[in-house]
Amino acid sequence: MELKLVPIEKADDLNFILGQTHFIKTVEDIHESLVQAVSGIKFGLAFCEASGPTLVRTSGTNAELTELASKNALALGAGHSFIIMLGAGYFPLSVLNTIKMVPEVCHIFCATANPTQVVIAESEHGCGILGVIDGYSPKGIETEADVAHRKEFLRTIGYKL
Repeated sequence: MELKLVPIEKADDLNFILGQTHFIKTVEDIHESLVQAVSGIKFGLAFCEASGPTLVRTSGTNAELTELASKNALALGAGHSFIIMLGAGYFPLSVLNTIKMVPEVCHIFCATANPTQVVIAESEHGCGILGVIDGYSPKGIETEADVAHRKEFLRTIGYKL
């Protein structure tokens, strides 16, 4: 077995969701769940098929995001994995629970805009995702000023009252 790190390629302002699923029907079901959850959402979705023709299956509402999702899925090469690239201004918080409720979805590895590396194990059988390195390591523990800034920020962007 060989371990490798595969970086997720994307623009800094784009969020993505990486997960594992178990059936080809996932592509249509995730697509439907996203467009029902957020009107006008822009996204691209790619799913790595793990049997049969073993293709990267795609869908989306934006051709560039769908191509980006496809490129990342192919680089990961992990069977039954999926990646959703969300358009600028769309956040996982708005759709994450909806995606988790799709019956085929088994696991979410991450939902982030941070620079991300995916830890892949590769054997003669294929590839699998072991985990992710999401962003950077902490530099310390927040101070009272940091707490105040965090609380103000969340209220400024409308996530808290």
